[in-house]
Amino acid sequence: MTTTTHACYCGCAVPKPQHLPLPPFTEETAREKVQLAEDAWNSQDPVRVSLAYTEDSEWRNRSEFINGRAEIVDFLTRKWQREHEYKLKKTLWAFSDNRIAVRFEYEWRDDSGQWFRAHGNENWEYNADGFMAKRYASINDERIFIEDRRL
Repeated sequence: MTTTTHACYCGCAVPKPQHLPLPPFTEETAREKVQLAEDAWNSQDPVRVSLAYTEDSEWRNRSEFINGRAEIVDFLTRKWQREHEYKLKKTLWAFSDNRIAVRFEYEWRDDSGQWFRAHGNENWEYNADGFMAKRYASINDERIFIEDRRL
């Protein structure tokens, strides 16, 4: 995250955070944004992940609707408490001015040792400062054997 300045109502310069790269996206910057997201999610650090999103970011994750960074942190904390040895791979699918679509898959095991692969698509929309304002995820899960892991 970087900080630029902008003038407030009195004319003084105040810091304005940005999350590079900024839209409009090129293929190179869209791929960079996808890689940054993959790296953050693989850290399994809910606060780190949440900082890429706007304060009032909207999510749909499966059938769950999440609004804002505090709910994002809560959701990801719960997720990673039950998804052990989590590993994610994201791939750029398409991009436009301020939107990116990705395909993804991730693998994890539950408390009983059962492995799963989740795969699906995400649609992302960014604000002008490079923070994700909307994330809509469609996800399917399948049970897998440990020897069938790909990640």
